[in-house]
Amino acid sequence: MRWHRRRWWLAIGIIALALLALASLAVGSRPIQPATVLAALRAYDPGNDLHLVVWQLRVPRLITAVLAGAALGLAGAIMQAVTRNALAEPGLLGINAGAAVAVVLGVTLLGLTRPIHYVWLAALGAGLAGAVVFLLGRAHETGTNPVRLVLAGAGLSIVLGAITGIMVINASPIAFDNFRHWAAGSVEGASFEVVAVLAVGVAAGFGVALSIVGGLNVLALGQELGQALGAAPRTIWLSACLAVMLLAGAATAAAGPIGFVGLIAPHLAHALVGPDHRWILPASALFAALLLLGADVIGRVVAAPSEIAAGIVAALLGGPFFIMAVRRFRVSRP
Repeated sequence: MRWHRRRWWLAIGIIALALLALASLAVGSRPIQPATVLAALRAYDPGNDLHLVVWQLRVPRLITAVLAGAALGLAGAIMQAVTRNALAEPGLLGINAGAAVAVVLGVTLLGLTRPIHYVWLAALGAGLAGAVVFLLGRAHETGTNPVRLVLAGAGLSIVLGAITGIMVINASPIAFDNFRHWAAGSVEGASFEVVAVLAVGVAAGFGVALSIVGGLNVLALGQELGQALGAAPRTIWLSACLAVMLLAGAATAAAGPIGFVGLIAPHLAHALVGPDHRWILPASALFAALLLLGADVIGRVVAAPSEIAAGIVAALLGGPFFIMAVRRFRVSRP
């Protein structure tokens, strides 16, 4: 019975994502009829300006939102599993802060202006920040400690945030404007070049996540009991940190630092498909893609013909959920 329930929830999520994707291609500063969108997808005419808008602007934006959301949801589910912390999300590992420092360095010192140029710097900064947090989170001979890891991530985020603020304050107006657009967490202006970089990072992170999904179920029982059942906590932790760095790093590099999506989606998945991480991981990716794409569509509708960045909408929607989670959920999830 539970298997059928899980299947139905995933099917509903997929249908909702397909409908939301169609809406994403249709709405914007220049509304396009759904029939025209479908015609552009079926038979692209480069001489039709509406088809150009669909393929050159909205399709890469759609794919970026879906991939970045799925990556954040998957990273959040992995973090909550290995830390057994219901409030864990990718930003806790300092990944957003590391990517922000790298981007502001590229924008202010190297004069980079296009996302495809600084997306590589953002991915590198996110990876380095994650590696530093992992090293700082080690508990000497006992290996990686969940509490130390979260505290190290929070501390590094504060330091890197201060460095970013200093550089932004002293940057030129042009550099500040370029960084501001990325830091808002926007998928506007995404290109197929950015999509390609994001897809590689997400595919690699998803592959690593699949390799430890069984270990996550065992580790959720506790480190000592997991070891008694044959799990290798150290290996699982290393793989989990690598997966989170790849997934959250790629998403942050492509779409900017987006919060709360990686926190909310795993909770929805846990409530709808149960505690088995073989279902939680794909469900978290699906629901997070829905959340980020929905935030992008809402941002285009409520302020039309202007836009509100998806990251800002996600923060407005996720903030109340975070407060509720702090008040109602246990820090340690069974």
